[in-house]
Parts: sequence; C-alpha cells; structure tokens
Amino acid sequence: MADVMDEIVSLCKRRGFVFQSSEIYGGLSGCWDYGPLGVQVLRNVKEAWWRAMTFREDIEGLDASILMHPRVWEASGHVAGFSDPLVEDKVTHERFRLDHILEDNGHDVTGLNMEQMAELLAEHNIKSTKGNELTAPRQFNLMFKTHVGPVEDAASVAYLRPETAQGIFVNFANVQAAMRKK
Repeated sequence: MADVMDEIVSLCKRRGFVFQSSEIYGGLSGCWDYGPLGVQVLRNVKEAWWRAMTFREDIEGLDASILMHPRVWEASGHVAGFSDPLVEDKVTHERFRLDHILEDNGHDVTGLNMEQMAELLAEHNIKSTKGNELTAPRQFNLMFKTHVGPVEDAASVAYLRPETAQGIFVNFANVQAAMRKK
C-alpha cells in the first residue's frame, strides 16, 4: 500500500496537483501545497460544495477565522478533553495511541484513565508493532496552540479551529441579526 501511495504522490507532483510543503528545505511532514492544477481542482470542489449547500433560502454562508479565542474551546470542552494518550516507539519514534495499542493486545480500556492504561502497558510489557520498547504515555493535545501578537504569554494564546462547525455556533446571533432571520 505504501508503494501505491508513493506512486500517487509522485504522479500528483509531476502533474502539478500537489507538492510537499517546504520541499526544497527537506519538506514539512503532513503539509502540502496545491500546485497549478491542484488549486483549480480545489476551487472547483469548493464551488460545487457551495452550490450544493447554499441553494435553500434559509441557508446562509459563513467563513469563520481559523484562529479562535481560547475561551471558545474551553466552553466547548475541547481544551480539557480533546487529547489522546500517546506512547512512542523508542527506536523508530513512531507514535501510537495508548488505548489502541492496548486494545490491539486484547485489553478492554473502557472507562480507564491514562494512569490505569499506563499500568496495563507496564504490567504486560507491551511493545510497539515493531517489537520495540515504548515510552511512558503522555497526553497529546489534538488542537494546534499558537500565540497571537508579538508577546508569547498566557494572554496571547489562541487555537487553530479543530472543527469547522464551531464558527457557526459563535457567530449564530451575528448571522441571524445581519440576515434578519427568525
């Protein structure tokens, strides 16, 4: 399967659909830039989606900022609960969700907290998929935290929007008033 994916990525690069971001400096894992044909496909998909979603008179469009105030994510429970316990293969540095590693090894983790899962991991001497030792588990926040402004302190913290719907919720009253909807 990896060979097929490599061939697809190579074809997409040669044809001008996508390029690995910052490729001339070694690339940035998981980040891609749209090439000339890719950006046109993206535009066509966006336009088709827009037409399909906004054809009714009671639907309004909204394009919310990708950066949102941290209180939005605190109120929605994302800051406290939008994280996974991860372990890392000490040799390959691959990361795995702790609950998935335990489930793959026949353990029921329903209702267990990270400390209890860590005990299971140590007690049964569970290894990575490559047979290597795993690190102690640590929480991995699934939201991308950044700072807005020139000073990096608690007052400047912001998060990239981990879900698209949140902009709808925080802007509901504004859209309703601006578009005179009931």
